[in-house]
Amino acid sequence: MHNDAMSLFGSVMKSTAGTLLDKQGRKIHVRIWEPTMRKHNCVPLMLLHDSLGAVELWRDFPAQLSERTGYMVVAYDRLGFGKSVLNPVRIGRNFIRDEALLSLSDVLKGLQMEKAILFGHSVGGGMALAAAAQLPDRIAAVITESAQAFVEDRTLEGIRAARKNFADPVQLARLAKYHGNDLEKARWVLDAWTETWLAPEFAGWSLEEDLRKLRCPVLAMHGDLDEFGSGRHPEMIAGLPSAFAGQGECVMFEGCGHVPHRENPALVLETVMGFLNRHFPGK
Repeated sequence: MHNDAMSLFGSVMKSTAGTLLDKQGRKIHVRIWEPTMRKHNCVPLMLLHDSLGAVELWRDFPAQLSERTGYMVVAYDRLGFGKSVLNPVRIGRNFIRDEALLSLSDVLKGLQMEKAILFGHSVGGGMALAAAAQLPDRIAAVITESAQAFVEDRTLEGIRAARKNFADPVQLARLAKYHGNDLEKARWVLDAWTETWLAPEFAGWSLEEDLRKLRCPVLAMHGDLDEFGSGRHPEMIAGLPSAFAGQGECVMFEGCGHVPHRENPALVLETVMGFLNRHFPGK
């Protein structure tokens, strides 16, 4: 890829991976999936990964999503994650909102994408919503899966349990496999999640301000067994904003935990298809 976006768009390959440079010259790993039959003039879908995630951890879901919808699907590793360059600093309290003007904007520009539909999992869902609030002319719609809209006791309990689990070196080594086989990088990824969310100064964080600015359709999907957040999150995401009344949809999946796209991909794909067909018919 490496700053050759047009060759990617014209590629006949099923999947293409490579590197873009952000405005500071840092390498961002990006992968694109093209459907066998691409819908005419449709807005690309961009995936935003979770707190411990990376492009590789989406596994085969992006390919399924692309084939089922007929949309081009793009995913990238945030700075410090996956195959992107190591992030030398600790992320700040506003990291969820900051992502819109950091890597996300650079990926949109590097791939010459005027608009995108954002699909975010967990904290990636929060980033997608915050990005739509800041970039209303660039984001056509937002799909969230297991996103958090505020700091809930259930979320913190899940994070504390995960931090205890990762005290086992074997678990940290497994995480490192998806982050360049680099234990230092894996530790940074883990701390960026646990230490940020558990910090006292993060306790008052909320997406309320961003949600009230939304102007695009939103689908909020959530599992009823999600260990990192109750149904209050998708209800807030889909129901709070008055600016886009009638465009927010909340869908609860029975028997699903925090990763519905892995636990029940067929149901997630069906739900996403319905949302896209309602809001982008005939494309």
